[in-house]
Amino acid sequence: MAHPVDVHVGKRIRHRRWLVGMTQQQLAEKVGIKFQQIQKYETGANRVSASRLWDIADALEVPVSFFFEGIESDNAEAQSSDSVPADILGDKEALDLVRSYYAIPENQRRRLFELARVLSDVA
Repeated sequence: MAHPVDVHVGKRIRHRRWLVGMTQQQLAEKVGIKFQQIQKYETGANRVSASRLWDIADALEVPVSFFFEGIESDNAEAQSSDSVPADILGDKEALDLVRSYYAIPENQRRRLFELARVLSDVA
């Protein structure tokens, strides 16, 4: 069974890769490994060595600490009764929505945000 830290790091790798619009193949090529290894890292099936995590962070243009952000709150979020899923960034649709949102010009983005806020208050 995968260690929770390995699973968390793998999810963070996947989240960042999705956010920058990179495929597993593209990341693997930048790091110098096979895409199947990226798959194993992202699921937590394989642990990422420190040097490999360094290379992945460089390829994804984030500090190594990025992969450990939020690890303390994972248990608290999982126990939350909020309507938002604990692993919202684990949902590809949510990440696509965020990417699309930031592609919208800022003034329109503010208006869209206000509309979403109003609609969520109605629900």
